[in-house]
Amino acid sequence: MKKSILWVLLVISINLSADITTPQGAQKACDGGDARGCYNLGAMYYSGQGVKQDDFKAVKFYTKACDGGNTVGCFNLGVMYDNGQGIKQNYSKAAKLYRKVCDGGEALGCYNLGVLYTNSRGVVQNNAKIIKLFTKACDLGDAPGCRAIGIMYDEGKVVVQDNFKAIKFYTLACDGGDARGCSSLGYIYENGQGVKQDNSKAVKLFIKACDGGYIMGCSNLGYMYLEGKGVKQDDFKAVKFYTKACNNGDTVSCYSLGHMYLNGRGVKQNNAQAIKLYTKTCDSGYANGCYNLGLMYANGRGVKQDNFKAVKLFDKACTGKYALGCTILGFMYNKGHGVRQNNSKAVELFEEACKEGDAAGCYSLGHMYLNGQGVKKSFLKAKEFFGKSCDKKLTKGCENYAILNKKK
Repeated sequence: MKKSILWVLLVISINLSADITTPQGAQKACDGGDARGCYNLGAMYYSGQGVKQDDFKAVKFYTKACDGGNTVGCFNLGVMYDNGQGIKQNYSKAAKLYRKVCDGGEALGCYNLGVLYTNSRGVVQNNAKIIKLFTKACDLGDAPGCRAIGIMYDEGKVVVQDNFKAIKFYTLACDGGDARGCSSLGYIYENGQGVKQDNSKAVKLFIKACDGGYIMGCSNLGYMYLEGKGVKQDDFKAVKFYTKACNNGDTVSCYSLGHMYLNGRGVKQNNAQAIKLYTKTCDSGYANGCYNLGLMYANGRGVKQDNFKAVKLFDKACTGKYALGCTILGFMYNKGHGVRQNNSKAVELFEEACKEGDAAGCYSLGHMYLNGQGVKKSFLKAKEFFGKSCDKKLTKGCENYAILNKKK
């Protein structure tokens, strides 16, 4: 779970005789009962500014600051309890501190308390309070609070789904500097949810999100350049933005970048780099990456051909709910490639793939029933599954369905 962020800016003293921006001055001020000095000292220990970094001492001085009435000290102490930094994690204490800060009119306290209510951490989940807290945070000028309200209206969680209100709050978030809010607003314009579909505006919002440090904004921008949506199609720029997103931890962008290297789009064709990227995505739990990596091993593309390794990767893809992974794993069992031949297992895998919506899985299952492989031979069942594959726009499924339909 993403950790909450502390305020660590130092308070500058108005009293020129007490320099609380140095460790010595802050210590002296704190000892004299100045809560601002205690806060500054806590911030110094937290960030290692002028002193050796020490979370435990940061907690000590944030506590003194909070007890002395320093709101930011209370907020940072809440974050330390929330994250379990320098003190045992305690969501209940974090909630009490955030509530104190929120009641004092600080938006971040309201927002963080809203997050705790959303996740039922230290408090009992309460939809009314979630709405109230995020709304208060937004009203106090907190952009993430506006975005949180936007998400609720966008997804219909806690409140009735409302595209127009989602747009309103995403706009407030984006205008307030929240990069994720810009990305969410861009997605709405791309898909025409509650607004006239406008890819050009979506691109501008994704650029703002990407420039603001939100990696999904960069990933979305890569997709827009790849597809030529709202911009002139440009593989080189697609690679640029996918690379930026991938290097900053976005798995899907790494997968898309792998495709670019595999097909030589926007970069020189490079099987080794494609394999490296598919491996990275597969290791991160992205089933599609495991499937593509399996294909590389099955076809001996950029690596030594290895059906046994391919089977392991297809199995990982199937387990990760990538339906096409189940279909090709069923094919491997049906043909005995890299695994002991087993038609019953093949049928089981084709059934799973078909159930998950893969047309090829339905088609393959139709053939198993048609030929009586791993199941009792049945023209009716074969026709049923050819029909399902046809419904999913697979031409061969339609052709086979038509042939069997004439035999009734």
